[in-house]
Formats: sequence, C-alpha cells, structure tokens
Amino acid sequence: MKVTDHLEQTKGKTLISFEVLPPLKGGGINSIFQGLDPLMEFKPPFIDVTYHREEFLYNIQPSGYYQKMAIRKRPGTVGICSAIMHHYGVEAVPHLICGGFTKEDTENALIELHFLNIHNVLALRGDARKFDEKFIPEPGGNEYALDLVQQIERMNQGIYMDPSIENGAKTDFCIGIAGYPEKHFESPNMKSDLKYTRKKIESGAGYIVTQMFFDNQKFFDYVSECRKEGIQVPIIPGIKPLTRKYQLASIPRHFYINIPDDLVKAINKATTDQAVKEVGIEWCVAQCKELKAKGVPCLHFYTMGDGATTKKIVEQVL
Repeated sequence: MKVTDHLEQTKGKTLISFEVLPPLKGGGINSIFQGLDPLMEFKPPFIDVTYHREEFLYNIQPSGYYQKMAIRKRPGTVGICSAIMHHYGVEAVPHLICGGFTKEDTENALIELHFLNIHNVLALRGDARKFDEKFIPEPGGNEYALDLVQQIERMNQGIYMDPSIENGAKTDFCIGIAGYPEKHFESPNMKSDLKYTRKKIESGAGYIVTQMFFDNQKFFDYVSECRKEGIQVPIIPGIKPLTRKYQLASIPRHFYINIPDDLVKAINKATTDQAVKEVGIEWCVAQCKELKAKGVPCLHFYTMGDGATTKKIVEQVL
C-alpha cells in the first residue's frame, strides 16, 4: 500500500511513523527489531529506512603511500526494508539518494525494489561527503533530487535508460521528498527552495516529509508558504527530541536549524544527562500535541536507534 493511500485514509486521525538507521557494518537485523518491537503497538503504517553513502579516508602509510579506507558504511537498506515488511507486515520506505549512484545503479536498485514488492521510496539528493566542500554527484549519476524524482517517474511510465527497451514493465512507486521548514541551507531563500519543491511535486512526488524542527511555528509557516506556492500534497512533520546537551551545538551545525531560546535555556539548566533527556522529551511531547491538534496527517519520528525515548513520547501524545 502506498504512503499516500495511508494518508488519504486517515479520516482526520494523525498517524505515527518511524525512521530507522541500518546498523553499522557488522551489526545484525536483531538490533533493528529490538528498536522497533516496543514501537509496533502504535501501529505505524510505514517505516522509513535510511541509506548512507559510503565515505573514504586516505591514511598515509610508513611507505609514504596513501591507503584508501571505507568509513561510515551502513549497508542493508533494501534487505532491512524487506525484513520489516516480512516480520511486521508494515510498509517499508527505503531512502534512495543521488550520491554514490550512477543512473544505471539507480535503475537497477528500483528494479530490485519493484521485484520485492516495495512500492514506496523517499528520493533525496543526500549530503556531501565529509571531506568535500559541496555535494559532488557520481559520474553518470543524478545531481539533484529533482533528477532522481524524474528518473523514478519515468520508470513508473515504463521508460528505461536503454532506448531499445520498448513497452518496458511499469513500476508503481509512490515518491516522497524532503522539505525544509527553515529552508535548505544551500537555497538563497525560502521562495527559491519552494520553487524546486514544486518542481519535484510536478515531476511525480506525492508527499513531503520535513527535516526536524523545534519551533512548530516554523512548520506551520512552511505549510502555509507551500500552499501559496500551489503545493497541495500531504506534508508530514519530522520529529526528533533533543536528548544530549552537546546537540545544542551539533544539530544547528549539521542541519542548519534554529533551536528556540526557551529550549536552550531549559537544556542548559539541566545538570544531569537524564535531566537533559527529560527536558527534550517534555518539549517534544508539547510539539507533537500541538501538531496533532492542528491536524497534521502523520508524525514521523527520527528514532536514531533510541526506540525507548520515542516510545515515551508517543505514549503521551496518543
């Protein structure tokens, strides 16, 4: 079942969904199940599984030569999606990114997802590699999320890269995209950001999931601006609680978002790690209750492997 179908059938009810990270190389699927098991009582209609581009370091050796070493590898997105669907009977949404994929790689990945009866994808450009100043696409790959959306939609129409393929099998992917209530950090302004968001919708995307935010007014303003721009698809707020004091610096640095002063003050007053977590949970619960009262179609939680904290929040929201 498509994500958009679930959202259309809510009948005014706010759904709950989750996003999980594949384990680092060497980890097992049980870590995913252990994180999700406590959350399944909330009956999520779909679960997102992120994809992380492989990155490399070049370490100098005693010989003077450099050795290329892979880091941050989290393989298994497609396999985890299949396991989630089989284990829980819940739709899985793999993230598909531009970085590290040629267009042919992307086409092959989509074919495999289609064979596995996975018909939902979240199309993202992806981040720049750690040591690159800006995002660099794979040679022969998609440069922007818009390009990726267009490739997926062409396959939905049975159009493949090989022009000799006639009457190709049509895929049936429901395409989600990312939204940025405080704008994408590379966009000069929100109007420009929304222009490209609209193009992705016009190219076939069916819903938006936002980046995390801590000020609900940012989300409400974003939805309002989207509607003015003619973007009428469902917009799902992405939710994540602050749980560590160092996140006051790391989250703005990595995600280019603002943390409200009241939340900063409350976190700084907390004297223990547990107290910090409790402040973050309380703030997040208040956020979710207000969003739910405003009728958002779904609350999408970035669990980051911390199912216990997510469970505490959802229990107080439903």
